[in-house]
Amino acid sequence: MQNEKDLFDMLKEMYPQHPRKEFVSATENTLRQRARSMRKKRILTKFSVISSSVLVCAFIFSWLIFFNGNGKVSEVINSFGGASSSYAMDEKEPVVYIYHSHNIESFIPELPTQEVYRERAYSDTKNVTLVGKELSRALEEIHVPSIHDETDIAGILKQKGLHFPDSYKVSRENLQKVLAENDSIRMVFDIHRDSNKRRDSTIEIKGKEYARIKFVVSKTNGNYEANKKFATQLHEQLEELYPGLSIGVIVKEGNPPNTYNQELHDNSVLLEMGGIENTLEEMYRTTDIFAQVLKDILEKSK
Repeated sequence: MQNEKDLFDMLKEMYPQHPRKEFVSATENTLRQRARSMRKKRILTKFSVISSSVLVCAFIFSWLIFFNGNGKVSEVINSFGGASSSYAMDEKEPVVYIYHSHNIESFIPELPTQEVYRERAYSDTKNVTLVGKELSRALEEIHVPSIHDETDIAGILKQKGLHFPDSYKVSRENLQKVLAENDSIRMVFDIHRDSNKRRDSTIEIKGKEYARIKFVVSKTNGNYEANKKFATQLHEQLEELYPGLSIGVIVKEGNPPNTYNQELHDNSVLLEMGGIENTLEEMYRTTDIFAQVLKDILEKSK
């Protein structure tokens, strides 16, 4: 890039005929003004680029502080698109644990005729585990991380020569392991299906049939009060949104007593969803609603 002196010297070489002093002075002033103008433009351009960069960095840094140091730049940028959920974990750690102590409990409409035994609808494949899987899927869809344990408890009982009442002892081992490895877990659900007949286990809402939910709490466990409070909160939230979908909170003492492993977590409840005469489609409708209820409760407890 030529400076003012270079331009002036070049001009003199182009005009060796000794121009008038007035012409030289006027031309020199013009050239100096243009040079200064060019420098100002370059300075303004650089300043504009630098200022923009500083502003962007400051803006991102402010947002990171706002998120207590846990935010990610990509999450900040994505938030402006309106696509982020109102309940999004800073980290994708599981907050809900779902398992099945009686994993082969099934539903008469879903089984071949030869496999149906009244009051004893069981299946190794089409069973309550599919309901837990659907609940986990529905939770993930609304950005609530979960763990769904599909362990074949009945298979382990058979393999070890244990009896049906030992189911809770077997499922307890997995529950203890998961809780030890995931201190982020805030809700624990052992999902069963009830033995109620269809008239008691089903409700019609807006022209569609849904499987009803019963919340079971053991009175003999050390966390009884906390478990009951949590179960009541679930029941009341469902009642507010879909009256009649919840059968209510059932407190059991049992003989012999069974804690249902609820002493291992304050927010632990045994869910009896639907009955032997419900279909999986009716169960899935209920789990989708229940997933939203869990999200609402998690948001309120933040």
